[in-house]
Amino acid sequence: MTSPAFFVRDLPIYGTVILSPMDGFSDLPFRLICRELGSAMSYTEFVNVDELAVTKRRDAKCWRKLEFDPVVERPMTFQIYGHDVDRIVRVAQCLQDLQPAPDIIDINLGCYVKSISERGAGAGMLRCPDKIETLFARLSRELRLPVTGKIRLGWDEASRNHVENAKRLEDNGASLIAVHGRTRAQGYSGQADWDAIAEVKQAVRIPVIGNGDVKTVADIARMRAHTGCDGVMIGRAAIGNPWIFAGKDREQVTLDEKIALMRRHLALNLEFYGPERGLVLFRKHAARYIAGLPNEAELRVPLLTASTVAEFDRLIESTLAPLTA
Repeated sequence: MTSPAFFVRDLPIYGTVILSPMDGFSDLPFRLICRELGSAMSYTEFVNVDELAVTKRRDAKCWRKLEFDPVVERPMTFQIYGHDVDRIVRVAQCLQDLQPAPDIIDINLGCYVKSISERGAGAGMLRCPDKIETLFARLSRELRLPVTGKIRLGWDEASRNHVENAKRLEDNGASLIAVHGRTRAQGYSGQADWDAIAEVKQAVRIPVIGNGDVKTVADIARMRAHTGCDGVMIGRAAIGNPWIFAGKDREQVTLDEKIALMRRHLALNLEFYGPERGLVLFRKHAARYIAGLPNEAELRVPLLTASTVAEFDRLIESTLAPLTA
């Protein structure tokens, strides 16, 4: 067996490239595809602990985000967020007792969305290092599972505190830190600061995962060489190109492979969400899969407005399949 690339406390991680948790994208169907192609860990979309605390129905949207395949997706990480320490700890205790249970609990300390961060959750917590310290001290003391955190560089350029927050996370029991190389104020604009990720890696002894502006297979190696990080997290660049986890850029993937994976992804969506919602939610992925393909312009609008699976299949058969002959 291949040696682990690194450990999250005592959990071996066999691989260095990981699908990033992305709201609206890192659901069960897409995670399964990325794991099959080589993503080394699974992270759920982030889930609001306030919703989990008041919603007991396991078919509710917030709980469905936590469904996973216990055969394919180990190790499995549940990513949660909130602004109230007591509630985060209480919900995390509940989550570790689910069946099947996750392997890791991750706290989102990086979401820049105004409605979340300005309430003190997500990246909003970066402005409160003492609160981060209190939260992780309690989580590491009161949970059996490893606890990790995903951070940004700070609230804005004037208050970059990534090294301080990383040290506080480590000192209070965090088993891994993922670092997006931008501030909350940047969102996804500008360039990710890989030097800052390297600063975090040099400041702590626990594993560090780098995130930001990894768009190609070559970028994976460049980030690891530049930062010394233990692994690389890929988000937006994996949408429409999950083959990046198999070491292939989009231009290296044949049209036959693209069509086959589109159909598999749609089938997984239909199985998980049902025929109507599964097709609707697949459209955002379909838009990325067809980017740059022959006949993209004539295919885009009909494909993204297809109302039945049969209609979707007819469009693929008539517009793309003939090009593979």
